[in-house]
Amino acid sequence: MKPIQQRKSLANVSSIQTEYVRSLHKKEERIRARKVRLYRRLAVYAIAAIIILGTLTSTFFNQKQALSVKEQKVVELLAELKVVTDEQEMLNRQIVKLSDDDYIAKLARKNYFLSDKNEIIFSTPDKKKK
Repeated sequence: MKPIQQRKSLANVSSIQTEYVRSLHKKEERIRARKVRLYRRLAVYAIAAIIILGTLTSTFFNQKQALSVKEQKVVELLAELKVVTDEQEMLNRQIVKLSDDDYIAKLARKNYFLSDKNEIIFSTPDKKKK
C-alpha cells in the first residue's frame, strides 16, 4: 500500500476502550506530567544557580578590584611616609644644630653678614654664579 492509504486506513482503526487501556493511558500521562514538572523544576533551579553564581562572581571581582586599589594606595602612602620620616629626621638634626650657639653664630655670619666685636667681614663673589 501507499503511505497515504496507510494513514487513511490507520485513521479508521479505533482503539479498544477497556479499563486496562485507560489505566495505561493515565499512567503514561502521569509519567509524562512528572517529567514535565521535573524539567521545569530543574530549569528553575538552574536559573537560580546561574543567578547566584553570577552575583558571587561579580562580587568577587568587585572586591578584588577594590583590594588592588587599596593595596596600591598603601604602597603610595608608605612611600610618602618614608619621605616624611626622612624630612622629620633632617628637621630633628637641624633642631639639635640650632640649639648650639657656635652653629647659630656661624650661620648668622654666613647668611646675614653679622660679625663679632673687632671682626671685619669680606664678601667675595661666588665662582658658581659665573
